Amino acid sequence: MNAAGLNSSSRNVCGILGGTFDPVHLGHVALAEAALARLPLREVLWMPSGSPGHRAPPVASARDRLAMLRLATAGNPRFRIDAAELESKEPTYTVHTLARLRAQVGNAQPLVLLLGSDSFLSLPTWLRWRELFDLAHIAHVTRPGRLAGDGGPIPELSAEIARRAARGEQLAASAAGRIATFDMPPMDISASAIRASLAAGEDARDLLPPAVLAYIRSQHLYSKETQKN
Repeated sequence: MNAAGLNSSSRNVCGILGGTFDPVHLGHVALAEAALARLPLREVLWMPSGSPGHRAPPVASARDRLAMLRLATAGNPRFRIDAAELESKEPTYTVHTLARLRAQVGNAQPLVLLLGSDSFLSLPTWLRWRELFDLAHIAHVTRPGRLAGDGGPIPELSAEIARRAARGEQLAASAAGRIATFDMPPMDISASAIRASLAAGEDARDLLPPAVLAYIRSQHLYSKETQKN
């Protein structure tokens, strides 16, 4: 069911999209827009991380990543940014982020962590990953055309899917604990590939929101010279 078909009282649901956004790109925007269209979400809360605990530090500064995120989300009134963790020097883990947000909104507010397909499949490698279900629902993008031997969920994750599977519209009925899927147009875009493309002087206009690309050029981000420093 499309979220537009739900009554307003069932849409008090907050989607959460976290990441370094280094830089924020059209794949991020497409995922957020697809979630709004296909899930009963009131809004998508973008949560840029400071120093993620499971990967290398971001290339761009916190100030630049926030500026790019503001440009990328400015056109949609249902996008909101929570920059509370952006300046943190401590490693950022999703379980801590969701615990902080849950403490702010209370136990009744439905929260939905939005994940791409690859991120969802890697969930069992995350810190205290099973605790995430006590704090939020998880909705992940389905990957079209997956083959039988194409690296599906490991048994531990498959067991959680079997226990927690729900339709998208059911996410409004409880605060946390369910797993749903939603689809979006296939987009093979990654921030690391964009950074490499920009460092090589290649055209990235099909990968980035125009305002973000203009900002990157004006600030000379991700160029070969800046990535050496």
